[in-house]
Amino acid sequence: MKKILLFTAFSFLLIACSSIKNTQEAINNGNYDFAINTALENLKKNKAKKGNQPYVFMIQEAFAKATAKDLDRISFLKKDQNPENIETIYGIYNNLKNRQEAIKPLLPLRILENGNEAEFNFHNYDDEIIANKNQLSDYLYLKARKLFDANNKFDYRTAFDDLEYIEKINPNFKDVRNLINIAHERGLDYVIVSMKNETQKVITKRLEEDLLNFDTYGLNDLWTVYHGYKNPKIKYDFGLELNLRDIQISPEQVREKQIIKQKEVKDGFKYLLDKDGNQVLDQEGNKIKVDKMIKVRCELYQFTQFKSSKVIGQVKYVDLNTRQIIETYPIESSFSFQHIYAKFKGDKRALEDSFLDQIALKVVLFPTNEQMIYDSGQDLKERLKSIITRNNFRN
Repeated sequence: MKKILLFTAFSFLLIACSSIKNTQEAINNGNYDFAINTALENLKKNKAKKGNQPYVFMIQEAFAKATAKDLDRISFLKKDQNPENIETIYGIYNNLKNRQEAIKPLLPLRILENGNEAEFNFHNYDDEIIANKNQLSDYLYLKARKLFDANNKFDYRTAFDDLEYIEKINPNFKDVRNLINIAHERGLDYVIVSMKNETQKVITKRLEEDLLNFDTYGLNDLWTVYHGYKNPKIKYDFGLELNLRDIQISPEQVREKQIIKQKEVKDGFKYLLDKDGNQVLDQEGNKIKVDKMIKVRCELYQFTQFKSSKVIGQVKYVDLNTRQIIETYPIESSFSFQHIYAKFKGDKRALEDSFLDQIALKVVLFPTNEQMIYDSGQDLKERLKSIITRNNFRN
């Protein structure tokens, strides 16, 4: 037991020493926030623990160096006077504030050897954050408005991202909310989906409507909207053509199989006899009964009704502005109908439960060719969805 306790204590000591060493290495390498976060996690457990004193010194050192580094970076970026730097400066000011807020709940942090408190030179950055937030909002707003003039879907999407960021940091700034809606509407790609039957077989209206009902696919994303039927008010960017090339339907088949099963089963009881043919009695003088086992046999005639269908086609991506084919993808789906029922001759006690279930069933009508095609279409719909999910219209 002593050995286990010593080993456990030694393991904890090694882990603690390793953590302290890693924290100091992070400071030496300029990874100040990593060092601060590591020190914070350890001090949160017990900031008054003597073994955690190194973290007090290290968090004090890392905070001072991180603050100086960030302020030097801000000073340099301001001197550069590049408007692209405004967002970076805004982010650094927020980091300065957040770093302070993470440390404040642990204060005071005492240095045990002299009873003093660790020193942190905190500063209120709210004025700087607000000033940069407004400056950044103005800059991104003007940038987004210029992108509107280009009348390009990708520019509208970039403008949308900038406007969304403004709304996040500075809600209800000017007419940003209205511009977000406009940028989104103008940045959308509209895709019209169509189906062409080249199979010389009849496709039911129900299947066509189901395949083109893209509301059930759940494919619309932030920048792509699919329509199964044209809206005359919309200019479509891309076409998705589902061309059905071949439909194969097998004949209706009934396969018969004979299975013979034998088993020993209980069939009442008999009295136990000794080797001389006398009845054996128990301690109370009663005749001992034992199960009477007999061998039973059953002939099972198993019938399997089977019919299959396969739909083969091609999915074509078309750029409607250039009338060029972007890409083609093969598509294939299948469906199988199978029904098993059985009849028997003999003693059905010889059969397993699975065969008993089959005996309870009867022959059923085969699905029509139209139903088989429709059922294949349900699988086709899932495969079409998979193709669209994996392949974008724009790179």
